[in-house]
Amino acid sequence: MLIGELARRTGVSERFLRYYERIGLIRSERLPNGYRDYADATVETVGRVRALLAAGLPTRVIRQVLPCADGRTGLRPCPGVLDLLRAQLDVLDRRTAELADARDLLRRTIAATESAASPAR
Repeated sequence: MLIGELARRTGVSERFLRYYERIGLIRSERLPNGYRDYADATVETVGRVRALLAAGLPTRVIRQVLPCADGRTGLRPCPGVLDLLRAQLDVLDRRTAELADARDLLRRTIAATESAASPAR
C-alpha cells in the first residue's frame, strides 16, 4: 500500500510515517516510480509504535523493543527488553513524582495568592 493509504488506515500523518521509516521503526519497498510500498502488516506495526509511544517509551527504546512485539500489546521475552521497560518505568515514576510536587507547589501558590488578594475583614 502507498503511504497515503497507510496514513488513512492508521490515523498517522505521512510525515510521521516517513519519520518512523527514517529511524527504522517501519520499512517499505520502493516501487519503480520511487513511491514507498508498505506491506499490510505495517498497519499493525504502526499501531504497536503508537501504543508504545503512548506508554511513554522513546523511539530509541521502541526500536529495540519492537522486534519482540507479539500481538498488539504483548512482548516476547527478548534479551534486555525487561531491563529497558523497567528503566523507562523508573523514568516515568520520577517524572510523576516531579509533576506531583510541581502541582502541589502551584496549588499552594494559588491559595496564598488568593488569600493575599482577599480584602481584610
